[in-house]
Parts: sequence; structure tokens; C-alpha cells
Amino acid sequence: MSDLPRIGLLGIMQPLYDDMLPGITERQHAYAREVADSLEGVAEVTVAPPARGRADAEAAVRGFEDAGLDGVLVVMLTYGPSLRVTRLFQHMRLPVCLANIQPESEITDRWGMAEMTYNQGIHGAQDTANAMVRAGLPFDVVTEDRRAPAFRERVGRWARAARAATALTELKVGVFGYPMNGMGDARVDESELLRSLGPEVVHIAQGELRRTMEALTSEEVAELLEAERGRFEIDDRLSKEELDDHARLQLGLERVLERHGCSAYSTHFDALGEDGRFARLPMAAASSLMARGYGFAGEGDVPAAALVYAGHRLSGIGHFTEMYAMDFPRDAILMSHMGEGNWKVARDDEPVRLIKRPLAIGGLDDPPTLLFRIQPGPATLASLVTLGGGRFRLVVAEGEVLDEPPMPSLEMPYGMFRPDSGVRGCMDGWLAAGGTHHITMTPGRTAADWESFCTAAGVEYRPV
Repeated sequence: MSDLPRIGLLGIMQPLYDDMLPGITERQHAYAREVADSLEGVAEVTVAPPARGRADAEAAVRGFEDAGLDGVLVVMLTYGPSLRVTRLFQHMRLPVCLANIQPESEITDRWGMAEMTYNQGIHGAQDTANAMVRAGLPFDVVTEDRRAPAFRERVGRWARAARAATALTELKVGVFGYPMNGMGDARVDESELLRSLGPEVVHIAQGELRRTMEALTSEEVAELLEAERGRFEIDDRLSKEELDDHARLQLGLERVLERHGCSAYSTHFDALGEDGRFARLPMAAASSLMARGYGFAGEGDVPAAALVYAGHRLSGIGHFTEMYAMDFPRDAILMSHMGEGNWKVARDDEPVRLIKRPLAIGGLDDPPTLLFRIQPGPATLASLVTLGGGRFRLVVAEGEVLDEPPMPSLEMPYGMFRPDSGVRGCMDGWLAAGGTHHITMTPGRTAADWESFCTAAGVEYRPV
């Protein structure tokens, strides 16, 4: 099965021109199929029959919703009066992009009334966009030559953003324990989050995790450890007991999350430490589960876990991290966390190491931890800010992970990030916008992708 975004193409026209131009509906439907074919490789496109009136349009979008598509690409096949789709946009559940395109990119002296009619989508787009604005519907717009590479690129970006936004509406975030006491930027009203963005919080008893760990067979544990020996450099100091417990934590977490239908989760070290049934924290488990596509955040931070999952759906890789300290001579920020990080962002010229690592947090035994440095190159930071009243803001910073010498004493995933706006400008903007300390990093320059995501999800976008 393809992992491309799945979108529906809603082509809008009207019967007014049938007598003047017999066969116009079939002709313009073929044009819609050409548009869909041109998007091969960036999205899977389902083309609905031409919407020639309100019933056609509403039936087409119901079909897109029933098929579980990620978004709706609206294309004007001719002019179509907006009142026929006004109620549809008032109740639209999927993200929308209006493709302001036409069959021919150039007007020539051979054009007559027929060519004018076939290519008159621009004033239909104006009428339709006006209806979307009046309905309060957030939507993207792509004005482009449909045959230009930029059209594929821009629609592809929107389609990925639509997939991420739609995925959040279906997301369940499992929380083991409770949020870190006193940590305010991670707190969110769960009903508000569900109503506004869609993620549902599932509180999971830690005893269920413990029982699931104990029920695992020795063969299942051995199979996971054998796979990790082929993937990671294993520290010789790790005992059989430590490796066994690490494997049971990872397998147990995934089994419990699958049982509850959760694609993201968060744990808090104090909650596990005070429980009394766990020997160590699941540090390496978080890293490998992120690499498998799960969202994750520490300390019970549900919005951050949801955003890491959105990062997976938007760009292919979401990495959980935070800003540890500023380096003014380098104009950079040390990015790390207590031990959790998606090993898919690791440098490709160094092995990822599973190490024995002392950690005096949580009051437990040493947690096996995956140690790596982040691949140098372009990267983007994003933080989901809860504003209250159902409003959310995304703070985004583009920059570069520097190619720096190792820090031998640092035993957790890390990298030096230089913001394009510099440490001073980035941090002034980040703090003024209320950016949180738990952050999603995505490889590459993905600010434009995050901006499209914000439009699709109804979130305020704030670059810094």
C-alpha cells in the first residue's frame, strides 16, 4: 500500500454550457483526470464525477469522507455559481486546497467562445473562494500553470499537510502516569484539544504495561534483541538483565499502545519511578518507537507527542527534543533531551550505540539508552502552543544542524542547531510567541510544510 497522501479532486462546473458546447462535461472531466495523473508520485488522487450542482458536490465530498481521504482539491472545470457549494463548505470536515488552474496556460489568437469557456476557471475560483471565506473555512490556494513542476510541488506540500492535519483528527495519545508537576507549558484541556485539533487522550494504567511486559515470551525478547544487534552498536557493559528489561519495556509499550489504538504516547519519569513495579525508564524504547512512526513526548506532554506524530505524517520523520543551552560564539543551540530521540535522525557516518548509562532521575536503575548525534544539515523546529479558548499556535524555526566535534561526556542524543534568524532573533521570537520547551524537529527546511499544516488544521502559524 502506498504511503502517499490520499486526496479527492472535486471538479466544479454547471449545465449552462451544454447546449452551446455539446460534450463539454466529458471534455472537462478528462481534463480533471489529466490533472490527477500529473500528481502521480506526490499524491493518490480520486477524481469525482463533475459537480454540476449542489447534490453532485455534496455526494462527491461524502464519498471522499467515507473513503477516509486526507483532503479535497477543488478545481474549477468551468465557472460554477458558489451558492451551489456554500453549504458544503460550511460543513466541510476535510482540509481544502483551491487549485486556481486552467486547461491551457497561454491565450492565443485562435481562441473563441469555446476556448474562453473551457478556460474560465479563474472567475469561478473567485466566486468559490469568496464562499469559503464567508463560511470561515481555512483553505490553501495554488495558482499555477498546471503543467509546471511548481504545481506538483505545491499541491504535494498541501497534500502532506492535509494528511498530517487529518491524522490528528483520528489520533489517540496514550498517557502513562501523570504530567510532570509544575510544568505548565505542556498542560492542555483535553476536551479543548479534542474539539479543536482532534487528538484524544487515553489514560493507561501502568499496571497494564507491567502485566504485558511479564506476559512476553523469551523468544519475543530474543528476537527483538537480535534485530537490535544488527542495527546498533551494543555496549558490552549492558547485562543480560538490563537488555531483557529494555526489550520487554519496548515490546510491552507497543503492545499496549496497539491495544488502545494509540499512535502516540507520553510517559513521565516520576510516575514510573514512584510506581514501584519498574526497574528502569524506557529510554531506548521511546527512541525506537519514534523510529517506527509513533509520536512521543516526555513528562506527560500530550500536545508535543501529537506534534511529533504530525511531523511523521508531514515530512516522514518527527524527532522529539528540546533546547538545552545557547552557544553565542557558534550562534547555535544545543538540542537534546533526557535520553529519548528518534534514531532515524542520526548521523549516517557513525553507528547508533545502545549504551549503559547512569541516570539519577526517577530513582531507578540505569536505563539502556540509544546514543547518537543528529545528522548535520538543514532542519526545522516546531512547537505547539496552547493559547486557550480552543486556539493553538505553531512556532517554527528553520536552520541547520552543525557538523561539530563529539561531546564525549554527553550520553544522550544531541546536536547543535543554528537558527537562520540567529540565536538572539530566534529566541526573542520563540519566547515572545510562547514557544514551549518540548519541540518537534524535522529534517530539511519544512517551514512551508508546517505553514500549510497550520492552514489545514486551523492553527495560527508563527515563524521566528
